[in-house]
Amino acid sequence: MNEQCALDESYMREALRLAEFARGRTSPNPLVGALIVRDGVVVANGWHRAAGEPHAEIHALRMAGDLARGAALYVTLEPCAHHGRTGPCAEAVIAAGVARVVVALCDPNPLVAGRGIAMLEAAGIEVVTGVLEDEARRQNETFLKWITTKRPLVTLKTAMTLDGKIASRTGASAWITGESARTRVHEYRDAYDAILIGIGTLLADDPSLTARLPDRPGHHPLRIVLDSEARTPISAKLVTDGAAPTVIAVSERADPKRMNLLRACGAEVVTLGAERVDIGRLLDWLGERECTSLFVEGGAEANWSFLAGGHADKVHAFIAPMLMGGAAAPTPVGGAGFDSPQTALRLGDVTVEQIGMDLLVTGYPIIPSE
Repeated sequence: MNEQCALDESYMREALRLAEFARGRTSPNPLVGALIVRDGVVVANGWHRAAGEPHAEIHALRMAGDLARGAALYVTLEPCAHHGRTGPCAEAVIAAGVARVVVALCDPNPLVAGRGIAMLEAAGIEVVTGVLEDEARRQNETFLKWITTKRPLVTLKTAMTLDGKIASRTGASAWITGESARTRVHEYRDAYDAILIGIGTLLADDPSLTARLPDRPGHHPLRIVLDSEARTPISAKLVTDGAAPTVIAVSERADPKRMNLLRACGAEVVTLGAERVDIGRLLDWLGERECTSLFVEGGAEANWSFLAGGHADKVHAFIAPMLMGGAAAPTPVGGAGFDSPQTALRLGDVTVEQIGMDLLVTGYPIIPSE
């Protein structure tokens, strides 16, 4: 690697770090960070803070002022070339007199898709692409899933003992994992647009599904219950606490009186299936609402519904150093299950992290080749 490539990666790594400041706040827009470097000195930076607000490049250009002329811009995603909630960033970069633009990832948004880069090059600006592209792609996996499929990125979260139990034979589950792991879960909730449980989990635990962070206010995601028969009690916290909007997803089998009662209590009730809630229809419905990410904290049956349909994009599995035992104690995934180890769902790009006394295994389901 030559010196310029090393410098480009160093500056881009800082731009990626800046983008992280807004995690969970930019939906449906991507995370984007930017740096402006002149004569080897960082003279300005910026990151996209929220949809409808200036993009990262604009923040950086405003900070740099005249120092942007002849400088290099490092940006984690291709500058936009269209009028949306804000004006085209590519035009602003050209007007500022930037001489060189280094991009981590080209934007797959059909409204951009190379047009920003083409505008910059047509204006005589040197453009370098693909610097830390893999890191940028992973950082924006949520946006990339939604912008290309119009469905949210689905992450399954489980917490189990070393022998694979999510509760005891009596149903007791508080607490399997330690405080540090539970704090991490609240950090995940803070970063997702929506969170989902099944009716079994609601009836057993009556959770609030809010993001409770120790050092700052949390962003409470949209709360969703898979409840084919509309069995959600009107006394449930999700219905009564008013902390965040709640959606009850039901099937055509649900009692209309129960549905109307839940609506009268403030919940949104949507019918998405004949006999059971159709997960695919639910994801389409969420995508249409610009919900770009879904955090599934369901029990065994809800988890199987997502896995069996191939709807899970990512898995977070917390494992506690505890042995529960009990043939009747529930496990993270129920349903019919897969037929053999050969047909079981495997994970790739696996990482293992120790959080307090617990382990967190993160991976991505491997889609079998045809």
